[in-house]
Amino acid sequence: MKTLRLLLFLPGLAALAWGAVLFAEYAFPLRPDVFGTLGWLAGGPLVHDLLVAPLVGAVGLALSTFLPARWKTPVITGAVLTGVLGLIAFPLLWRPFGGAQNPGLHDADTLTGLLLTLAVVWLGVLVAALVRRKGHY
Repeated sequence: MKTLRLLLFLPGLAALAWGAVLFAEYAFPLRPDVFGTLGWLAGGPLVHDLLVAPLVGAVGLALSTFLPARWKTPVITGAVLTGVLGLIAFPLLWRPFGGAQNPGLHDADTLTGLLLTLAVVWLGVLVAALVRRKGHY
């Protein structure tokens, strides 16, 4: 087991060192945009750990506590899909042309596509919760 851990640890350490080298090449000499990058590097984990993770945990606890048994799995699945779709759509909602151009991606209405996809997901949640499955009465 120790050998396996070491074999997993060494490539991770090498990737971390390479990332540090690349960041040092980008960051030096210091410029104003480097401080913005440092803000994103520190801010992302802080926002996740202090805001997003506790909120998701509280919502998950509330859903698992208060929902009837037949609604639990479909609603929790719908909530997970909503979160994933939101994460995927967020960069294009926040800054529509912030990333590299991808033909066919940037010429669409991201908000409408997200809302339609979420409507289909939650319609599926409704159908899954209302349809009686064989053996589950």
